[in-house]
Amino acid sequence: MNNTPATTQSRIWSIIGGSLGNLVEWYDWYVYSAFSLYFAGAFFPKGNQTAQLLNAAGIFALGFLMRPIGGWLMGTFADKHGRKKALTFSVLLMSAGSLIIAISPSYKHIGIAAPILLVLARVVQGISVGGEYGTSATYLSEMATKKHRGFYSSFQYVTLIMGQLLALGVLVLLQRVFLTQEQLHSWGWRIPFGIGAILAIVVMYLRRSLQESASFVEEHQKPELRGTLKALAQHPKAVLTVVGLTLGGTVAFYTFTTYMQKFLVNTSGFDKNEATLISTLTLIVFMLLQPLYGYISDRIGRKPMLKAFGILGILTTIPILTFLSNTINFWLAFALIMVALLVVSNYTSINAVVKAELFPAHIRALGVGFPYAIAVSVFGGSAEYFALQFKQHSHEEWFYWYVTFCIAISLAVYSLMNDTQKHSKIED
Repeated sequence: MNNTPATTQSRIWSIIGGSLGNLVEWYDWYVYSAFSLYFAGAFFPKGNQTAQLLNAAGIFALGFLMRPIGGWLMGTFADKHGRKKALTFSVLLMSAGSLIIAISPSYKHIGIAAPILLVLARVVQGISVGGEYGTSATYLSEMATKKHRGFYSSFQYVTLIMGQLLALGVLVLLQRVFLTQEQLHSWGWRIPFGIGAILAIVVMYLRRSLQESASFVEEHQKPELRGTLKALAQHPKAVLTVVGLTLGGTVAFYTFTTYMQKFLVNTSGFDKNEATLISTLTLIVFMLLQPLYGYISDRIGRKPMLKAFGILGILTTIPILTFLSNTINFWLAFALIMVALLVVSNYTSINAVVKAELFPAHIRALGVGFPYAIAVSVFGGSAEYFALQFKQHSHEEWFYWYVTFCIAISLAVYSLMNDTQKHSKIED
């Protein structure tokens, strides 16, 4: 095990290296959502567009249900054997899932086996991304210095959003430069999954050169139970805090990022190209905001920012979604989504470091990853499915109230919890 103290240069390289892997993981994860408008018809029987999207969204939600298993397995592995090894293995799993989707025959050729293969791929990817979040959040938080921890850990969401942007960028290039709509629906949707599989293998080798965090190296020498559910059970307040603070944030995040492309097409009435471009532009600005918000949290604390998200989210979510549903103006739609993402950034930029600061090193990866994955799988992964179900039953506005209610629950948690910047367990 590498016991060399981290220099500024090695610390920055470790943060960059860990973040690059995170980027590829999330690219592979979001390609599914970005291209579901094109491949839904290949994996399911013919029907109306909303029904096919519901089937695809259901499997998207199933992938989320596997994330707690990934958070448990990879969190345990990371706490026992090291953050670096866990990060390397998680990206290998993601590559396997992307490859399965890229080469799977369509429903027309193999019938029910097609959606079964799609389910298998998303199960593998769900385990991978479930383990990736907790391990990378822990690693980035441990590698950063106390003074700049909010800033450096915010790059987890920079690369998470960049992964989504890369997925949308590939879609834009295929839509506007290389392929026709017919080719995209027929076979072009396989290209981004193949790209993801190759990139994941490259990153797997890059991650092998990362330096292990000092927190793990020091804790590894101690006899405490590392990475076990028994040890995690000794911190019930921290576990429940992770679930509560994640609930509203994850629903809002998935509503205004991954679901927005479909909302703009299926509800507002934009064509697919315009919806993709709006999503891409809003995500670029959203990505650039994360380090700024992380920097601010290092100056004023984490709790004021979380409370700002809760209060503003409650006040703005219903009006924003209502106006969006009734406009086909490109720049108005862009502005409305950006207002929502300005609010959500108060959560996304710091949620990783907040969770890492709640747990001691011997269960930090498990403590961050497992309860977070439970909250995301139940609430984040189902957001798109609930939205489409409400629309299918002609009550789409109920979803707006659902998002607001979830944010309100998290606001109650933010109001009661300590500011983790001032009560961080990373220095214990």
